[in-house]
Amino acid sequence: MTSIMTNASAMTALKTLNATNKALETTQSRIATGYRVAEASDNAAYWSIATTMRSDNKALSTVKDALGLGAAKVDTAYTGVNAAIDVVDEIKAKLVAAREPGVDRAKIQSEITQLQGQLSSNASAASFSGENWLSVDSSATGYNATKTIVASFTRSSAGAVSVGTISINTASTKLFDSATDAAAAGTGILDGRYDAATGTLLADQSTGGFTVATLSISALTNSAADLTTLENYIKGVDNAIKLMTTAASDLGAAKKRIDIQSTFVTNLMDTIDRGVGTLVDADMNKESTRLQALQVQQQLGIQALSIANSNSQSILSLFR
Repeated sequence: MTSIMTNASAMTALKTLNATNKALETTQSRIATGYRVAEASDNAAYWSIATTMRSDNKALSTVKDALGLGAAKVDTAYTGVNAAIDVVDEIKAKLVAAREPGVDRAKIQSEITQLQGQLSSNASAASFSGENWLSVDSSATGYNATKTIVASFTRSSAGAVSVGTISINTASTKLFDSATDAAAAGTGILDGRYDAATGTLLADQSTGGFTVATLSISALTNSAADLTTLENYIKGVDNAIKLMTTAASDLGAAKKRIDIQSTFVTNLMDTIDRGVGTLVDADMNKESTRLQALQVQQQLGIQALSIANSNSQSILSLFR
């Protein structure tokens, strides 16, 4: 039936053209943004996952920065301890030289005093971002010998988040401790008291013994007792070197772990980026091909609608 009220062909052509225009609009949006899922309306599930993972990746970026900051602090402390080992080596050498009868121990002491001053200077200078792990005050309010470095950000299968840390105990790495409570187990390696008879670190640091940072040989003579004292000084200094070597090893191990964790976090961020891209990124090869096809369909749709509309004009010839 031919009708001037209802043009079924035109309606069909218009419906097809509208569908083509809508698909063309979607394709053009994907090409313009680069995303297959740019909004929640495109795919609510994928958009939600991508948004959460992008947020987690920002947190991981902060974790990476924190690891870099932590590595710098460990490096600073290690550099300070390593420098202190070299200086204490020099002090030990001076003490060994002073063991020889007939030497001028007062002059040797003047050299040792300068080296002791260098130790204090090195420890005080080994500070990064306001933190000093070598010269501390364990009696200060809020002091904590265990330093923590943010190392990870984790989301469980239930959606709960947690922050992981790497702990470093600086109680065994500090060189100086200016705590007012000298009896507390908080003295440093260089200002800690060593047994004057054996050269070992005293369990009770409240009194007695000598410290590497303040020992003096200028008053020692060649008497048997003084020579024994000098030998015990050498033993104490050697024990201090052993403790500092252990401290440097601990710091080196911590730095290695931080480096490994930093590499892992970097790789994890890249993996998350790739995973999010798989969910929401548009395939530009596919979209460009689809765009060309839709443009042709649009042109054909317009042509079909034009033909369908012209059919109604032929009815006028029946009334001529």
